[in-house]
Amino acid sequence: MSVPERSTPPNILLIMTDQQRADFTAAGGLGLDTMPFVDSLAARGTAFPGAYTSYPACVPARTSLLTGRFPTAHRVRQNSVPTAATFAEDMLDVVRKAGYSTHFVGKPHMHRGPDDFDSFRGPFMHTHGPEDGRSEEESAFDAWLRELDHGVHPEPTPFPLECQLPYRIASGAVEALDEADPDRPVFLWASFPEPHNPYQVPEPYFSLFGEDEVPDRLAGPEAIERKSGKYRWLRELTEQKRPGYDAGWRRYRANYLGMLRLLDDQIRRLVEHLGPRAENTVIVFLADHGDYVGEYGLQRKGAGMPECLVRIPLQFTGPGIAAQRRSELVSMVDVLPTLCALAGAPVPEGVQGRSLAPLLAGEDPPPGEFDSVYAELGYGGVPYGDDERPPLHFPYEGATFDELNSVTQSGGQRMVRLGRHKLLMDGEGRGELYDLDADPAELDNRFEDPEFAEVRDALLVRLVRWTVRVADDLPTGAYRAKTAPHNWRWATPAHPSTTTGSREH
Repeated sequence: MSVPERSTPPNILLIMTDQQRADFTAAGGLGLDTMPFVDSLAARGTAFPGAYTSYPACVPARTSLLTGRFPTAHRVRQNSVPTAATFAEDMLDVVRKAGYSTHFVGKPHMHRGPDDFDSFRGPFMHTHGPEDGRSEEESAFDAWLRELDHGVHPEPTPFPLECQLPYRIASGAVEALDEADPDRPVFLWASFPEPHNPYQVPEPYFSLFGEDEVPDRLAGPEAIERKSGKYRWLRELTEQKRPGYDAGWRRYRANYLGMLRLLDDQIRRLVEHLGPRAENTVIVFLADHGDYVGEYGLQRKGAGMPECLVRIPLQFTGPGIAAQRRSELVSMVDVLPTLCALAGAPVPEGVQGRSLAPLLAGEDPPPGEFDSVYAELGYGGVPYGDDERPPLHFPYEGATFDELNSVTQSGGQRMVRLGRHKLLMDGEGRGELYDLDADPAELDNRFEDPEFAEVRDALLVRLVRWTVRVADDLPTGAYRAKTAPHNWRWATPAHPSTTTGSREH
C-alpha cells in the first residue's frame, strides 16, 4: 500500500501549539475531555502517541520541524539564535518550489520572517499580538498579559474571548484562507502560543475543569530529591521568584486544561472554515514540546527530558490518510520528509527525518526503523554544579525568570527510547535508565542495576547508532551519500536503496 498519487497536491494546514503535553487530552489518556475536536481529527486520521520533540525548547524544536534536522545538525540550541539555522532547504523552500502559496499566522520563534511568506500575520507572542490593527480592548488585554509576568492567574481573565490570542490567530488564519490564490495549493501554518505560560483563561473555560477534578500528579515536589541537581536548582529558583507557588498547582492545572479547550474551539473554527477545501487538505497537528504542569513541583520546562516535556501530540488527517493509531516511535523531524512525500516533492539534502507517508497509508515499516526515538538537550560547555550560582542572562530581582538558562541547560544530554525503556546520558558519563511502564514518573534510575545490564547495553548501542546517524551530511561536496527510500536508513535489505554513491562532474 502507498500514498495515492494526485494530479493536484493537497493543501497543507499545519497547526502547532506551544508547550502542550501529549497526555492531556482524552485520546492521550487523560480522564477529562480537553480537546474533543482535535481528538475527532485524530480519530479520522493517523495519530502517533509515541511522538517526540527533538529538543524541549521552542526555537530548537521549531527549527527541527522546518529543516527535518536535529539540533546537532541545524546548530540552533538556544531560543536566542534562530538565525544560526543550518540547512540546504527547509519546509518553506519545499512547498514554494512545489507551487504552493505560503501563509503564516501566530507565533514565529523561527529563522523565517515576514518576507518569506506570501502573507504573514504576526508576530503573536505569549504576552501580546502585533501592534498593527489591534483594537483598544486588544491592546489593553495585551498589557494585562504582560503584567501577569508569565504567572498563574487565580481568577477568570477579565477580558472577553475575542481578545485571546488563539481567537485572534484563528481569525487571521481564516482571512489568509479567504485571500489565498484559489488556483494554487495552500500552505498555511497557524502557530498558537498557548497553552504556554502565562496561565490564564476566561469564562466559561476557567470553570470548565475544576481544581477538585484535575488529575493528580505523577510526582510532586517530594520526588525532586530523586532527580538531578538541575531539577532542584530550578525549583529553588522558582521558589525564590514566586514564594509558595506550588500551593496553587491545582489552579495551574485547571487553567492549563481550560486553555486547551479554548484552543480546541478555535482550531475547530479554523478547520470548519476550510469548506470544500477540506476534501483536499492535509491537516497536521503537533506541539513543539511539553510542560511539567506541576510534575516534581515544577512549572513550564527547563530541567531534564522527562516524558512530560519530550513527548508531543502528532497527528495527520486528510485524503489518503488511514484512520489509525500507530505504535511507532517517531519524531517531529519526520514531519518535513512526510510532507515532501504528500506534496510530491523531493526530500532536501541533509534531512535526517524519516518519511511517515507509508505509515499514514497503513503500511507496516521494516523492523528496526521506528522502534526507537532520539532527542537532545543542552547548550554545551561544562555543566554547573548543584551549588554554583553563576551570573545569568536575566536578573535575580523580581518575579521574572527564564527556566532555559545557562545552569539548567549547561553541558549536554542525549536521550534514546527503545520500547518501554528510556536512557539518558550526559557528557560526563552520568546515565539514567527508566522502565516507563513500571515507573512513568522516572524516579527509579536503573542504570547501575545489574538486573537491567542487558537492557542498558542495548540502549547504549542504540544511542551510539543515533549519534552517528544525526551527524551532519552537509555540505555534500563532490561525492554524494547513498540514500534509502523514505530515508529509512535502518531498513532491512527487503527495502533496497534508490541512490548509490556517485561523484558529481
